[in-house]
Amino acid sequence: METFLEILQEVLKGIVREVGAYFFRKNILENKKTALRRRKLKGGSHKE
Repeated sequence: METFLEILQEVLKGIVREVGAYFFRKNILENKKTALRRRKLKGGSHKE
């Protein structure tokens, strides 16, 4: 029973680690990519 709980604990640690890495990648790294984009300049004549 004790070894089963240790295995379960290791599996849960792995799941938590993977979920944390997924959200880190999604929130931090993808936001940096969008910040590097430049706005497209609209062509044509603009009245002021």
